[in-house]
Amino acid sequence: MAQAALRPTVRGPTFIRLLARLAAMDVAAPGGPVPDRLGQWLDWKHALSLAAALDGHPATHETSAATLDDLPAECARARDTLRAAIRNETLLAADAPAAAEPDFAPYRQAYLARQRAMQAATGRLRGKLRDALAQGPADAARLADVDAVMEVALTPREHALLAKVPALLEQRFERLRAGGTIPWLDTFRRDMQGVLLAELDLRFQPVDALLAALRTS
Repeated sequence: MAQAALRPTVRGPTFIRLLARLAAMDVAAPGGPVPDRLGQWLDWKHALSLAAALDGHPATHETSAATLDDLPAECARARDTLRAAIRNETLLAADAPAAAEPDFAPYRQAYLARQRAMQAATGRLRGKLRDALAQGPADAARLADVDAVMEVALTPREHALLAKVPALLEQRFERLRAGGTIPWLDTFRRDMQGVLLAELDLRFQPVDALLAALRTS
């Protein structure tokens, strides 16, 4: 009890705070300036590409009104579709039948499927938003170039980290089952749904940022 009382509050996105709570782990606050921490994720090739994108002088084009009108709606539809799929996931329904000896394997497969859907949708939208920004003023086009470099540089690390989420959920699954409380599976289902929704918000952050830039370009 004393250790729990002394555990520091985890800061950061809802996704990180949820995982820390479910895994019953402490997450240290990141130290050092953001550029220094980012530098640990970029190799020299990515750093050169990023410098070229920042120092470049992209051509200026005119953004069509149709693009500005269509893309926000497309982003909203994609997000709503993904959110609805998570909320309507059969395995996570409160009245979903449970096996006599529930196994985590179906939940792992369901989580991975939702991750693939989120990755595909956000990647597609991010590319479309960059294309639209590249048609605008020089600063908007430069942002599109920078985002393209950052996606290439950071996506492998992001995928590796997010791939660990099912393992953390499996630990939560096993702890709840070992606890022996009757509604433990319902608790797990709510936890998993909450993590999926939080991951959806996390994955949409670059999309939201590009969309905001497009609206002001």
